[in-house]
Amino acid sequence: MKITLLTGQTFNPSKDFGFDIKIIRQPLAKRLTLRIDEKNHCPVLTIPRYCSQSKALSFLKENHDWIVNMLARLPQAKGFSNGENISFFGNDYIILHDHSQRGGCFDEGFLKIGGDIVFLHRRVTDFLKQQALKRLSELTVSKAKQIGCRVTGVNIKDTKSRWGSCSTLGNINYNWRICMAPLFVIDYLVSHEVMHLKHPDHSPSFWQDLAILCPSYKEGRHWLKVKGKDLYKYI
Repeated sequence: MKITLLTGQTFNPSKDFGFDIKIIRQPLAKRLTLRIDEKNHCPVLTIPRYCSQSKALSFLKENHDWIVNMLARLPQAKGFSNGENISFFGNDYIILHDHSQRGGCFDEGFLKIGGDIVFLHRRVTDFLKQQALKRLSELTVSKAKQIGCRVTGVNIKDTKSRWGSCSTLGNINYNWRICMAPLFVIDYLVSHEVMHLKHPDHSPSFWQDLAILCPSYKEGRHWLKVKGKDLYKYI
């Protein structure tokens, strides 16, 4: 990625380092900062308003080894494959390509998927999204009733940075990959978003009521922070 500095020069360090670098020019930033975008597998460099190109490059060079090390730790993107073990709402299944199968179905420990095997990944993804919408909708409505609230709608999204969101209109969105997390994690995420129907912020009251709706919310929250990125290997 390249940006144009105040000097008019074009700054594109990616070609010098051999990997993509996302650059953000932030006028309010007080110093150069660097982080790893785990979802898009790239470092993010934030540049203050008054910062020279040479200073930014030096900063990147000083942290080159750290960047390479952090990128190496990220899970590599992959697609679903025949014979692979996956989890769906706490149950384990083996993906089985079956030419005679129309669409997909869960059957005695197998996720059977039909069609041309070339399109297996897309068909598995589409099936999981469809089933996730059904299960998450049911759980969301049930949770909302427990706190006396009403859900306007539930949607499945392919987001890169958020697991869920709740709008002021009562619409709740979920990242489709959450369906492959353990049940206690799914329960936490749904409870979290549903609680925003009652508390639009993260006030002390929000967390107090969440603890009642989902007693294991701390464990679910911790799992997402530590292991949630592993689910993003499925593109």
